[in-house]
Amino acid sequence: MKSKQVLTLEDVKKIAIAAELEATQNNWAVVISIVDDGGHLLWLQRLDGASPISAHIAPAKAKTAALGCRESKVYEDMINNGRFSFISAPYIEGMLEGGVPIIVNGQCVGAVGVSGVKSTEDAQIAKAGIAALNL
Repeated sequence: MKSKQVLTLEDVKKIAIAAELEATQNNWAVVISIVDDGGHLLWLQRLDGASPISAHIAPAKAKTAALGCRESKVYEDMINNGRFSFISAPYIEGMLEGGVPIIVNGQCVGAVGVSGVKSTEDAQIAKAGIAALNL
């Protein structure tokens, strides 16, 4: 059998705190979501002023990044470059930039998804959260 790393509640809290700090320092009202490697929601945080729809978009971005083991932007780029049939891919709903996988020793252990500002800024927040793990 193989062993695999998993996110602990302590890890999730570290990510959430760092992501919130990045967002608030930039005055960005966003939703921050963190999922495990199966795309199951571990954390959802809606900052004051964040749009209600972002509470649906952020977890979808995180789930997409976790299941695909790559940034959700990869799928957005595929579609924008003409591979429209990818829209029909099962279980993948958040094909917008802002979902970032958490990779530990070459394995995806989860992902962070952020929604509420420009997609590049969403990704910036997600990456700041993941950086708190010092991987």
